[in-house]
Amino acid sequence: METLILGVNDIEKAAGIILKGGLVAMPTETVYGLAADALNGEAVASIFKAKGRPMDNPLIVHISKLSQIDMLVSEFPEKAQRLAEKFWPGPLTVILPKSHRIPEEVSAGLDTVAVRFPSHPVAQALISASCPLAAPSANLSGSPSPTTAAHVISDMDGRIDAVLDGGECSVGVESTVITLAEGTPKILRPGGITAEQISAVIGEVIIDSAVTQPLGKNQKAASPGMKYKHYSPKAEVILLDGDDDKFYEYIHKHSDDKTAVLCYNEEADSFSCVKIPIGAKNDDAAYAYHLFSALREADEKKCSRVFAHCPKKEGMGLAVYNRIIRAAGFRVTKL
Repeated sequence: METLILGVNDIEKAAGIILKGGLVAMPTETVYGLAADALNGEAVASIFKAKGRPMDNPLIVHISKLSQIDMLVSEFPEKAQRLAEKFWPGPLTVILPKSHRIPEEVSAGLDTVAVRFPSHPVAQALISASCPLAAPSANLSGSPSPTTAAHVISDMDGRIDAVLDGGECSVGVESTVITLAEGTPKILRPGGITAEQISAVIGEVIIDSAVTQPLGKNQKAASPGMKYKHYSPKAEVILLDGDDDKFYEYIHKHSDDKTAVLCYNEEADSFSCVKIPIGAKNDDAAYAYHLFSALREADEKKCSRVFAHCPKKEGMGLAVYNRIIRAAGFRVTKL
């Protein structure tokens, strides 16, 4: 299949592909998503085939106006309404009981559906011109998520119908996922909206243990990004937990010309191996923004391993930790 490269003036063409059951990669504020008609089970199934994604990994449905939620969920409780009023459009996904119209391919056999209202104008335009869209990240399953159209082409050229190029994504990691379908609201995946921001709106929020640990062997994934190894470059990712002096010492002892380090801007001159800056120290939003492109850059530079700082597990740091601990296969080296 030939993968078309479309621009922001080609929304109608992209929408036509979607309405015929095709696949279009679209930009969102988080990462690029691989979109199909969310109410067309056959089209949604083709997402899994294109990505090589396990079918028991549920998808997120994207909307462009709040009224579309009525066809997707069986109830829209008061806490969900408050979150929508505060954070939509934006990088927050809410899991709710699903309506009868949601195909099994979207919900992976669960009785819930994940919904979000992206803020990217190109995503909104495509949804408005077509329909609600099921859209996981537009990459090969397990690889770093794409934050540019070039990343999508690198993974998906010849596998999907089109890529809608809307520029670079502004957040850099996937949306926060919270479930309101099982008692106390629970964050299943951290992202651009923090737990602290959410609790300020709806009160008590808990963090699922699978955010920082592997999902239990017999547990079913309730959200994308919970069950399988994700976000991984070809290079081995080694997460280092310790102070700066120990970080520098470890890398100097264990690096060679095939080693990359994800480093803060201020410390780039401290290393002789391949240096990939991730923003200023203590700027977790910058770390999130640069993370996936940095992991892809390490592969482009033919590095065999990547050393990275262990971020703090709060605020946006929790979102970075969630992604990079999975990229490292849950291995952390204590310094």
